[in-house]
Amino acid sequence: MKLRFFAMPLLASLALLAACSKEDAGAQPGSPSAAVVTTPIETAQALDVLAAQGKGFAAGKILSANAVYVLFDPQCPHCARLWEASMPLHGSVKFVWLPVAIMNAKSAPQGAAIMTATNPVQAMTAHETSLLAGNGGTAASADIAPDVLAAIKTNTNLLERLGATSVPFIVARHQRSNQVVMQAGANDTQALASFLGIGQP
Repeated sequence: MKLRFFAMPLLASLALLAACSKEDAGAQPGSPSAAVVTTPIETAQALDVLAAQGKGFAAGKILSANAVYVLFDPQCPHCARLWEASMPLHGSVKFVWLPVAIMNAKSAPQGAAIMTATNPVQAMTAHETSLLAGNGGTAASADIAPDVLAAIKTNTNLLERLGATSVPFIVARHQRSNQVVMQAGANDTQALASFLGIGQP
């Protein structure tokens, strides 16, 4: 898949970002097959498509009209770091986290466990803390409800249609320029705030 370049603030474009890709761990056997839609999603339509087709959970300022979408793999440590970096922004930003499965066989079960938890934010925090501590993350059953597995496969397909080759992958509307911006990789809190065009946390 060809690399695509997206408009983003200069600071974010110059930052060295850390991300996980299929090449890092090998594609998961249960990933979507050739039967799925492969039409690329253009930058201008990305937010609308993710809002209509993506499935995940919200964290932060839930009632905000503008959502920041983060496609993440539960087995990706860079996604865990981005989760931690996003926490100080929860008072001013609505994040919607969409689990994908590109890393390994644990990705889909863990994503399903987080999505279907009574408190997904709490479940995500516990999972990412475990992952960063080297404990592999949340223990999750490989027996996933068909609708939940389908949602994760759809999210994974959306990631590919966006032209992304790694996670975390962020899609947002820059608060100052009003432009749709996309970025692969983890940022610290200050760089994330700058990328989103919001004030200092």
